[in-house]
Formats: sequence, C-alpha cells, structure tokens
Amino acid sequence: MMDEKSIRLFLEKNLVFVATIMKDGSPQVSPVWANYEDGHVLINTAEGRIKHKNILRDNRVAVSVVSKDNPLDMATIRGTVEELIPDYDYTHADKLTLQYMGREHYPFKRDDEKRIILKIKPVRVFVLPDLKMQE
Repeated sequence: MMDEKSIRLFLEKNLVFVATIMKDGSPQVSPVWANYEDGHVLINTAEGRIKHKNILRDNRVAVSVVSKDNPLDMATIRGTVEELIPDYDYTHADKLTLQYMGREHYPFKRDDEKRIILKIKPVRVFVLPDLKMQE
C-alpha cells in the first residue's frame, strides 16, 4: 500500500501530524514522532492524552508527513489504529529519539507517564509527485 517515497518520509527526521476525531465529531491534530515498520505507521504517545482517548472511541485517523527539506515532499494517509501497544520500557520512544534527536534515550520521561504505540494500518495514501521549490 505504501510507496517508497512515503516510507522514506517516515524513516527520516520529519515531523508527522496525526488527526483524530473528538467526541463531538470535530477533528483534533497533534504533531508527533513516528516511523514505519512492517506495513504500519507507528506513533508513540502517552496513555490518557487526547489522541489516545479519541482513538479508544473511534480508531480512524489521518496522518500527514512533510519533508523537513522540501515542504512539497509529503504524504497523507487515512487509516485505522489496529492496535495499542504498550511501550512502558521506552524501547520505541528511544528508537524515535535516536531518529529525531540523535540521542539514545527519550529525554522527556516522566514517572507518572505510560508510553504506548499507535499501530496504524494505512487504508488510503496520497503522495505528491516529486516537486522542487523554486529558489
């Protein structure tokens, strides 16, 4: 389902935006760190955050990733959260910290926080063709 360009965008140091659906039906968007593995987009968050609560009620999401080097290099995905995976040992959070910050360990750890992974199955993928910004 995902093409090489989309996968590459998720494997680089690009900010990702995830949209969930609020109880009243309105959209809610959060900037997050994410990666791509085995046909799924993986987003790390904490239990109890608004996106987590929204997904417990409605597992549909939209995800957008934009290249840090070229804002015209982007992909948008609609999909469903197939699974919530505990990351209580911060293994995935540490992996994303290395990807995004070049550091081995997640620096924002809080004692009262339990990390989880949103395992998203892409249903529809839209990718802009390769375009370059004019200089």
